[in-house]
Amino acid sequence: MQVYRAQLIRTLDAARPTATHVAVHDGVIVAVGDAGDMPADAPVDDTFAEHVLVPGFVEGHAHSQVGALWNSCYCGRFSRVGPDGTEWDDLPTIDESMARMRAWADANPDVDVVFGWGFDPIYFGRSCVRADLDTVSTTRPVVLAHASLHIVSVNTVALERLGMIDSPPATDAVPLGDDGLPTGELRGPEAAYPSIARLGLMRKVFPTDDEAFIAVARLAVLAGVTTLTDLGIPYEAKQLDRYYDLTSRPDWPVRLVPMYLSDGRAATELVATAASVGATSTDLLRLGGVKIVVDGSIQGFTARLRAGRYHNGKPNGLWYQTPEHVRDVLALALTEGRHVHLHTNGDQASEMVLSTLEELVAAHPGSRVNVTLQHAQLLDDGLMARAAALGVKVNLFVNHIFYWGEAHAAMTVGEERAAQMNGCATALRHGLTLAIHSDEPVTPVNPLFSMWCATNRCTHTGRVLGAEECISAADALRAVTIGPATTLGLEHEVGSIEVGKRADFAVLSAAPLTVDPAELRSIEVWGTVSGGRPFPAHG
Repeated sequence: MQVYRAQLIRTLDAARPTATHVAVHDGVIVAVGDAGDMPADAPVDDTFAEHVLVPGFVEGHAHSQVGALWNSCYCGRFSRVGPDGTEWDDLPTIDESMARMRAWADANPDVDVVFGWGFDPIYFGRSCVRADLDTVSTTRPVVLAHASLHIVSVNTVALERLGMIDSPPATDAVPLGDDGLPTGELRGPEAAYPSIARLGLMRKVFPTDDEAFIAVARLAVLAGVTTLTDLGIPYEAKQLDRYYDLTSRPDWPVRLVPMYLSDGRAATELVATAASVGATSTDLLRLGGVKIVVDGSIQGFTARLRAGRYHNGKPNGLWYQTPEHVRDVLALALTEGRHVHLHTNGDQASEMVLSTLEELVAAHPGSRVNVTLQHAQLLDDGLMARAAALGVKVNLFVNHIFYWGEAHAAMTVGEERAAQMNGCATALRHGLTLAIHSDEPVTPVNPLFSMWCATNRCTHTGRVLGAEECISAADALRAVTIGPATTLGLEHEVGSIEVGKRADFAVLSAAPLTVDPAELRSIEVWGTVSGGRPFPAHG
């Protein structure tokens, strides 16, 4: 038995919203209240006496890829802090990105393939093409993953090794230049990931060793996260074995929720595998959910839009899985209530999923709809209403407002649609279960930053984009705790500080519901308490 005393405990329990003490036994909360409510003679730990406890943050959309990526060269437009605390400066131009990759290549002469990540062409008016990457090396393959991780750019040596110079594939996923040769951009999973595999880069993109997985856990603690999704992995034996081993260690700090990524295989096989692997779940490793990537990214111009084209005239995006496959998986999952998470950035993709669900539910009344639309950035009022009627949950990518809001207004969907994107206020008005997320490594995992985005909706220029969609700090806190816990089917275990739930807390320097909302992203994270065990972010 252990009692933790804090300056303030924000519980998210309507019956007792605040407290100063919480008692923990065997990783479970046994009492919440003031000093007089605690079990007699239980020792009191004052480590957090000057701190604020909130429910451990639940990151409902992230990817363990980030642990592997940090072993390579970060080339993002914005500065970023790695798992070791090192801050990488921002890169405002393509030339500066190439210079960093050259420096990294020079510092790693024995690396066969030079690999960078985090690049986003939307800030520069053009993509990174093979001529750019040829300035990094003309003797080694050079690969630069875009921020969405749906697209990569490669140099001439890489294209030669892939056999694409002599025989360019006849697909829109490998665009050709005026010279009839590939530009070096490989768009979408059908082109990007097979190429990554053939170049021997899978270890750079997907974690396979303890160091990469531990980096993921470290990032979670730094952000106050105690439950973290790995939203879409192949459920390969080697990776699962690492998860089983690491999460069983006494010093492992975060609950992982890896979901089975659909590769288009038969729905019966997909769901059966998810079910059999799910049966091996433990407290800190929750398995069995299914993830389908329906379309691409809006900033990559690969999301599916109902308008049929983008604001700047670019053609419509890509279907990453066919509507027929989506229907088959949903039909089977509904019969057993299995959780299915669908990546639908564009409104056409979201509408397709909702229409499919409406037809399936009409044909099978009483079906259990455990479906979450992930990203769902262009859900308008009508689509939100349809989602609410079905009981569909939404996890909105509100960080986009800061990172890409200006680009969306100018290039992808126009000012009016950009102001409505990731409409948290509209979602709450319709009574939808709402979560918000980072999509780490697309943007850094940082629930306090996501709260700041949802309450302020400031772009990187400082202007407010869609003030009517701002939500309160209280609603934003729910959207990074009990909201995502509900999307994962864990709301009875985590997401609030209540008797009987897991003793998972984020330890903060200030109370997120009393500071100025503009200061939410500046709140410092001491670390976490996971299952009653403290994990400091530093030290």
